[in-house]
Amino acid sequence: MTWWRLINNALMQADAVRMIGIRKKAGEPLGVTFRMDKGDLVIARILHGGLIDRQGLLHVGDIIKEVNGKDVGNNPTELQEMLKESSGGITLKILPSYRDAAAPPQVYVQPHFDYNPANDNLIPCREAGLAFKRGDILQIVNREDPNWWQACHLTEGGTGLIPSQFLEEKRKAFVPRDLDGAGILCGTITGKKKKKMMYLTAKNAEFDRHELQIYEEVARMPPFQRKTLILIGAQGVGRRSLKNRLVVLHPNRFGTTVPHTSRRPRNDEQDGQSYRFVTRLEMEMDIKAGRYLEHGEYDANLYGTKIDSIHEVVNTGRTCILDVNPQALKVLKTAEFMPYVVFIAAPEFDTLKAMHKAVVDAGLTTKQLTDVDLKKTVDESARILRAYRHYFDLIIVNDNLDGAFEKLQSAVDQLCTEPQWVPVSWVY
Repeated sequence: MTWWRLINNALMQADAVRMIGIRKKAGEPLGVTFRMDKGDLVIARILHGGLIDRQGLLHVGDIIKEVNGKDVGNNPTELQEMLKESSGGITLKILPSYRDAAAPPQVYVQPHFDYNPANDNLIPCREAGLAFKRGDILQIVNREDPNWWQACHLTEGGTGLIPSQFLEEKRKAFVPRDLDGAGILCGTITGKKKKKMMYLTAKNAEFDRHELQIYEEVARMPPFQRKTLILIGAQGVGRRSLKNRLVVLHPNRFGTTVPHTSRRPRNDEQDGQSYRFVTRLEMEMDIKAGRYLEHGEYDANLYGTKIDSIHEVVNTGRTCILDVNPQALKVLKTAEFMPYVVFIAAPEFDTLKAMHKAVVDAGLTTKQLTDVDLKKTVDESARILRAYRHYFDLIIVNDNLDGAFEKLQSAVDQLCTEPQWVPVSWVY
């Protein structure tokens, strides 16, 4: 019985062997990688958009037996040289895996880091890597390999390997990984003072400063008006001036919240103008119930931004402009608020000092800031950028208030005229 099974298996294997013909220009990459498996050379990966992928005749898992009638043996280097030197018609003898190629999934991601495969010591083939910048849009076409995804760059074109979410998380967390790429060959394809002690009280208030931001899945949406416009920046970079100018020039498009406070109104203050005045007990109860985005205490009085006040502006058909602490971004960057987040960055120290002097000389302020104060602004701006950059849709360096306003207004106008890439959770 054993001999019959051996003969039967041999016949089945003989029937399964296929001859595949491809045509290749001199120097043209095939776009395929190999691995050794029990003494056989097996196709480990087919790069999306490459010659092999376009022809659709080979599949991951196929065993390469011969090239142009020559046995490939079990030496990856010899197979690489054989394919590299070949041109014109090439005949491959294969033992197919009979795996159907999966349709490319419509998955798009926005990376929150820069990547250059030329500097990556882990990638199995640097020539097959795909370089990208923070904020680019990539289509993920293959995620079978747990360490290396295949992706298309939507704006610059090209397809190649990128580190997977899993691999990049391990790398950024400094966890050693055994990623041996030996034996793998490649085919390539070419205002008022900020209140003290401000903190979040809404859901998810505990901000995790150590979360790793690698890729964010996004979806393409037609032009639409964002519910909120969030201005983030260090104290003294001009956020309040930019916000007020937008509201004054376009009162039908933009509005802002009126903060709540537990202090008593002064003689010249009316409720609902600069502040909404409530009792301390009422405010404490709302804080405990999570109805405030952020709140703090100053001179024994409570101040805060109530979440309902944001919805009140949005419900009038206007975009609500917020200049909040960056910790609030984790709560705000959701489908509920659909924000466009702009970081107003401080200019270099000398520029900031000159701008402040011009404001003082013009009589627009009587507050004299020292070099130490200005240096703190520059340092704080850099710290916020490092910690929260993955939340920002746009970065504007405010080295000229008029210029910064023009950039901000132009960016907001484009939201209503051009398609947008937004977190996929906003859509589905």
